[in-house]
Amino acid sequence: MRVLLVEDDEPVAESLRRGLLRYGFEVEWVSTGGAALSYEEPYDVVLLDLGLPDTDGLDVCKALRGRSDVPIIVISARSDETDRVVGLELGADDYVSKPFGVREVARIRAVMRRMQPRAADAPPAGPDRYGPRLTVDRKAARVHLDGTEVGLAPKEYDRLSFLTEEPGALMSREQIMEAVWDANWFGPTKTLDVHVAALRRKLAGAITIEAVRGGVGFRLIVDEGESGSGSRSGGIGGSGGGVS
Repeated sequence: MRVLLVEDDEPVAESLRRGLLRYGFEVEWVSTGGAALSYEEPYDVVLLDLGLPDTDGLDVCKALRGRSDVPIIVISARSDETDRVVGLELGADDYVSKPFGVREVARIRAVMRRMQPRAADAPPAGPDRYGPRLTVDRKAARVHLDGTEVGLAPKEYDRLSFLTEEPGALMSREQIMEAVWDANWFGPTKTLDVHVAALRRKLAGAITIEAVRGGVGFRLIVDEGESGSGSRSGGIGGSGGGVS
C-alpha cells in the first residue's frame, strides 16, 4: 500500500515514515501543498498535515477530494473543533490530532477497509465483527459483546483495536507499547500484562489473548464458538502450544 505523506516538519515526517515502513507501507513524502497537488505517481491513501508552508491544508484536502476518491486522513496539531469539522466536510475520511503514535497505522487500515468497493446491494460498512460475539466500531470507538456495549478505558480500547487489526499475528511488547502509548515510551513493559488481564476478563469467551512463551508478546485469537457459549477449551489465558 502506497502512502502519500504531506508534512512540512521533517522530524515528524521521518518518524511517521519509519513507523509506516515497519508495517509494510510504501511512503512517498512531500513537504508542501503544491507538491502534493502536482504529485503524479499512484498512491492508495493520503496523510495530510494542515499546517503547510505554502497553502492551507484544508484547501489541499478540498482539491484532492475534487479529483479522486482516494482516502484522506488529516493529521494536525490544530485542536480547534472547527478545523476538525471543516476537514471532514471537505472530504477527509478521518482526522488525527498530533502528537500521535504508531497506532495510526490501525486507523489507516480501518479507513482503507471502509473505502473498499462493495457490491451495489451490499449493506453499508459498519462495525468490524470478530466471531459471533464481539464487534469493534472504530469510527465510534465502541465495543459490543453479545450486543451489549463493553465499558473499556481509553487505553484498553486502543490495545484491543490494535490487536484486532491482525488476529492471529504475533504482536511484540514493543509494538504494542508504541501503538497504545506512543513511539517515545520508556521503562518496563510489565504494565502491559495488567492491562491485557483486564481485557481478558471483560471479553472472556469472545477472544483469547495468548501470551507467547518467553514474554515476547501477545497474539489475539477470535473465538468462533456459538454466541454466549463461553470460552473454548484452553480459554482466556490458557496454556497452549507456544504460549504461557
